[in-house]
Amino acid sequence: MPQDMPPTGGYGSVQYKRNLPARGFRPGAYLIGTAVIMTYGFWRVGKGIREHNELAREKMWARIHLIPALQAEEDRDQVRRYLADRAREKELLGTETKVYNSDRFVRPTFAVTPENITK
Repeated sequence: MPQDMPPTGGYGSVQYKRNLPARGFRPGAYLIGTAVIMTYGFWRVGKGIREHNELAREKMWARIHLIPALQAEEDRDQVRRYLADRAREKELLGTETKVYNSDRFVRPTFAVTPENITK
């Protein structure tokens, strides 16, 4: 029995690699795209933080400028309550009474109480 010999010129090459088409972009393209998107996001976040700080500053200055008007309104309310209390006291007692032993003004404190208490 004769021994089999390779054909003249040799055997053809054996394909052992996978011949799949490349899908998607190169990894560098994904890296650059991600960097661009993150840079844009950080830029927008920084812009939003600056706007938030500006609105907070504006709100603080608005409150600072409103303090005198609110204080004047509170003082007018205190005077109105004080005079109404003195008139009510004079109506009930027939005369004005002095609570304190000095003429120094003491800022009154008022407590709101319900008129009808049902138990």
